[in-house]
Amino acid sequence: MTNYRFGAFASAFLRGKRRERGPFVRQRPRLMLALILFALVPAVNAFAEESKISVGAIDAVLTVPPGIERPPVALLIAGSGSTDHDGNGPQIKPGTLKKLSEQLVARNIATLRYDKRGAGGWKPAFGRPEDFRFKDYTDDAVALLNYLREGGKFSRVALVGHSEGGLVAILAAQRVGVDRLVLLATAARRQGDLLKAQLEKKLSPDVFAPIAKAVDAIMAGQIVDPAPPGLSIPPAMQPGIASAFVEDPIDPLKKIVTPTLIVGGGRDRQVARLDFMALSTASPAAKTLWLPDMNHVLNDVSDEADDLAAYNQSERPLDADLTEAVAAFIQSSAFPTALRP
Repeated sequence: MTNYRFGAFASAFLRGKRRERGPFVRQRPRLMLALILFALVPAVNAFAEESKISVGAIDAVLTVPPGIERPPVALLIAGSGSTDHDGNGPQIKPGTLKKLSEQLVARNIATLRYDKRGAGGWKPAFGRPEDFRFKDYTDDAVALLNYLREGGKFSRVALVGHSEGGLVAILAAQRVGVDRLVLLATAARRQGDLLKAQLEKKLSPDVFAPIAKAVDAIMAGQIVDPAPPGLSIPPAMQPGIASAFVEDPIDPLKKIVTPTLIVGGGRDRQVARLDFMALSTASPAAKTLWLPDMNHVLNDVSDEADDLAAYNQSERPLDADLTEAVAAFIQSSAFPTALRP
């Protein structure tokens, strides 16, 4: 693989020229340029048109840059849990989606971000919580994509998934045509397997073994009651969890030839570089960007303590090269859109 500096990657897309695929190795942006960009973002967003919309039972926020006729638009899909349209959950408040939206809008890209099911409480319109299946997340994303496609308000529709949202994005892109697919800190493994890999690093073997056995049983469609200590999944919720645990991103990604950008971070303690490499192998035409200092919530961090702190620092800026690369990729006109049969 050929390595390129980030600046060449972004400028090539901005010129509309195709480059050989990555990975692209980041270089820190010049301090003055970074300061100018961060200073401009609040000013541009202050004039952006922001509106709350509802698509079925889904609550969302549409933000459109000022003075741009038919801008491209990005549907931003959050990671796991009952995450709201800002990218915040009950326990962590990184503001990932809000910050990404601000950066994209400042670069003349509209965004639509939404509250996932369960954010702020479970709505009766979603049915019973125990009847939830992972497909419901995909259905929600498809409904929002169809909303963006209607009316011809946008020149291009991009799908940007963060973490588990990347899996949702892959599945949605199979059902609705999109112009760009962006996967940020997305796992290549089934979520049940990823969970076991994460827990094995943190737990002693005697604690981990029964949890791993229970996860395997849930993935096989069994009900585990009682669940072992450390795995708090009520029996009634296990079928829904199982539907998420067994979804494999690799096979559906292989069928997608929509222009794709895959981004991973070297300080991500939730998703490993092997996931980044596996996604890249499954999508050989994809552009790839590896950012050595970026963590799972898309911030540059220096060590584990800094990483943990970033999960509750909504004011902390996203990796600057990430936002430039995503914006340049969405705006590029270098590729057609297609789906392998």
